[in-house]
Amino acid sequence: MTVDGPLLLIDTATTRAVIALGTTDGRLIEERTWLAGYRHGEELLARIEALLRDRAIAPAALGGLVVGTGPGAFTGLRVGIATAKGLAHALRLPIAGVVTGSALLAAAGVGAAGPVVLLQPAGSSDRVVSRPGERPVILPGGTDPELRPGERLAAVDLAGRAPDDAVALGDVAHDGLATAMLAAGAARLAAGDADDLARLVPEYVTLPRGVRSAPGDDAVELSGGGA
Repeated sequence: MTVDGPLLLIDTATTRAVIALGTTDGRLIEERTWLAGYRHGEELLARIEALLRDRAIAPAALGGLVVGTGPGAFTGLRVGIATAKGLAHALRLPIAGVVTGSALLAAAGVGAAGPVVLLQPAGSSDRVVSRPGERPVILPGGTDPELRPGERLAAVDLAGRAPDDAVALGDVAHDGLATAMLAAGAARLAAGDADDLARLVPEYVTLPRGVRSAPGDDAVELSGGGA
């Protein structure tokens, strides 16, 4: 499917929701973020509608969608991906899922001295560690990530639970998230590498109490393990 029209980006993997419009070659047109906490569903559609209205872009004029797949918490990711899938289905648009953690790592790595390790919350005490090219793993509460020589830590959504310099680098990563995600998603769509809606699934770092993923469910929960 040929991508002809601006791309809409949706990411709800962190407590700061991100929506953006980009060109077919992945350049950022406009980005909007807000502190959603864990209430992404209360504002997401209204904010998307406002962005399109302010830019005088009809939904039918969109060329494709890019959506963050995590890692992230259950509620936010489920809302964001369900919304993106619904729009893609209704408007018959191609969609590309982009790993939010990979985009954050790419954004944090711009200008950084040495490789970056991403740290995100996984519930009230555990954290999830992501490295470029490696599967994210859960770090149990009370243990710190073991950094390899030259690595720098970027912590997202962990103010007070990670060193200040890591939180600052995490802020830098989030500031560049939309740009990194649009570049990755646009490249996939331009190459005809769109996702099948049925196979596009989030990576949850935690599931709510009493909720279990099951065969065929649209969820991948990360397993525990050392960094």
